[in-house]
Amino acid sequence: MSDPEVQEQRVVVGVDTHADIHHVAVVTEYGKPIADQAFLTTAAGYREALRFITGFGEVLQIGMEGTGTYGAALTKVLQGEGMIVIEVDRPDRQHRRLKGKTDPLDAYRAAQSVIAGRSTAVPKAKDGPVECLRVLRAVRVPAMKSRSAAINQIKGLLISAPEVLRSEYQGMPTATMIGVMARSRPSGHQADPSYVTARVLKALAVRYQHLSEEIDEATAQLKDILESYAPMLQELTGVGTDVASQLLVTLGDNQDRVRNEAQFAALAGVAPVPASSGKTSRHRLSRGGDRQANCALHHIVLVRMNIDPRTKEYVAQRTEEGKSKREIMRCLKRYVAREVYRQITNPVPAPAIADLRPLRHELGVTLQEAAGSLGEWPSTLSRLERGRTRNDHLLLRYRGWLHDHNTGAEALTDSAVDALQV
Repeated sequence: MSDPEVQEQRVVVGVDTHADIHHVAVVTEYGKPIADQAFLTTAAGYREALRFITGFGEVLQIGMEGTGTYGAALTKVLQGEGMIVIEVDRPDRQHRRLKGKTDPLDAYRAAQSVIAGRSTAVPKAKDGPVECLRVLRAVRVPAMKSRSAAINQIKGLLISAPEVLRSEYQGMPTATMIGVMARSRPSGHQADPSYVTARVLKALAVRYQHLSEEIDEATAQLKDILESYAPMLQELTGVGTDVASQLLVTLGDNQDRVRNEAQFAALAGVAPVPASSGKTSRHRLSRGGDRQANCALHHIVLVRMNIDPRTKEYVAQRTEEGKSKREIMRCLKRYVAREVYRQITNPVPAPAIADLRPLRHELGVTLQEAAGSLGEWPSTLSRLERGRTRNDHLLLRYRGWLHDHNTGAEALTDSAVDALQV
């Protein structure tokens, strides 16, 4: 093939990534195989792969498996050259059983998947604050699991421990018990069960303390990043540090890769899946998407079902319509995904609350009086005044009631002044 023909040719590339070797396959824009070759996962190997990829003509797109793991480094190199990299999912098991599996076959399949339009996902950039959140969560989440395992081990050992140890720690709160165990100095013989159990309990308590410090440090760093990168996300009801960081990690640094709220819902595994048949018309839960993001949305829904008046009203309404709790939570997850996506891409600050409590005190109104007039619990208004919960509808009602009360008080004062003048 002459050079002019090579330059006029348009190709699509597929890459099968591994820890030590990446296999690259090149096909024409119509899917005809041209060549394939393996390259080492080193800087020199990436340069050779780049020369190989660009040696057959204009590169339209590059389909790659594992852009966030084994292929992360090569993805950055290719994107740095202005090439379009598409994330390709692993072929399903049935297709692999029918067609076989080798590295060259997987590379060609990646390229053909891009041509067929089955793969369209843009890889995460991993070059900004969201990547820092992901790394911190990679430390914090296992530490939390290990801490839970440590306290469960402690309580399990205490159940069958000798009476002397059980009576010593019986009735103590967890924090107090951990501190006492960590400061203890067991003494005895290696063949004495009480002594060995006390030593193990001390070791587990020290582990629990170290893990708590590690978790607190990671949490503080997560909060610092969130306050500078997405401070308004945590203003949504039910969204805390853990939930906000996970949702941002799912979306990635390059938020434009998810173009609308429907794509975000599918990415988080909350897009409704049709499950109709015959006269039955219904939707079911999605089992795809990022399950950690789905768990974060599930947490938001659980919190709102307990404290959010709007959500409570919605649950009561759908329950009367005959919906099950599972179906109601599926719908709520979809609504929450829409709200979260809009808050991330177009953040809206929460309404100001600093004037509520001073105005109430100025009017001499108690929480009980205000709550009775609004039909709410005093604790609900207290959390609203302190910014512990967000309820824009109740906030507008509460502020309107306070201003009406203030207007009424001013009118009474003016009437009293006029009466005195007469």
